[in-house]
Amino acid sequence: MGSAAFYVVGHATVAVLYLVAAAITWRALQGEEAARWDTWRRALIPVIAAGHGVLLAHAVIGADEFRFGFAYALSATLLLAVLILWVEGFFVSMRRLDMLVLPVAAICVLLPAVFHGAVVSAAADTGVLRVHLLIAISAYSLLTIAALHALLMASIDRQLHAALGTSDRATSRWMAQMPPLLVMERMLFRLIGIGFVLLTLTVVSGVFFSEALFGRALRADHKTVFAIASWFVFAGLLAGRFVFGWRGRKALRWTLAGFLMLLLAYVGSRFVLEVILHRI
Repeated sequence: MGSAAFYVVGHATVAVLYLVAAAITWRALQGEEAARWDTWRRALIPVIAAGHGVLLAHAVIGADEFRFGFAYALSATLLLAVLILWVEGFFVSMRRLDMLVLPVAAICVLLPAVFHGAVVSAAADTGVLRVHLLIAISAYSLLTIAALHALLMASIDRQLHAALGTSDRATSRWMAQMPPLLVMERMLFRLIGIGFVLLTLTVVSGVFFSEALFGRALRADHKTVFAIASWFVFAGLLAGRFVFGWRGRKALRWTLAGFLMLLLAYVGSRFVLEVILHRI
């Protein structure tokens, strides 16, 4: 088997293992021998993440050249998201979020095997650029979890309203496995707060050190406009929370709006360039 074929098989294997972890999480959610299934899940996820990390590192720098693109950004974002949720799971039940994140990670781990991004020129490939990308991807990961967390909270809110006056056993069991909404809300704003700090570092470094990072002056392109717009949305959300006590559906809508803009900032624009316009 050639190295390229072996590389593709590696991606497919990690994707299948992510789905196995999702199936184990689903079994834990059924309530039967949940502790045993959780033990398997906690042991398996770091092994899968390690394989994911090795494959991603090979894709980015394996051929003695630095490559990057929307597929690499999504893959790295979901890798960090999986690891963050794995750590959080030791303190608070994150099974429902795992059920959202693990299948998405299974898809994203395959993307670098299909979409190979672009080679970053030797002049632009600097330590500063790599640090900038690491901070940006960390911000993406935390705010991705925040967006999924917001979707889960919205689903719980709908279930609670639908369950009023009913005695749906399945809904009651599902709710019993979830932390209280106030606890989830605090977790949401903690994720957003840390993600916002990293997003601020990303925007500031991009604005003030564009020449050193990308070898050109800052341009008002789609990536810059959407990144700054998402920063203002998350800044407005945190200010609204601090000053006016925003919570509930208003906070969830702002979270999802900010995440959508952030997604369009790099991943969306690079997807259009690489896949639709075929411009690397």
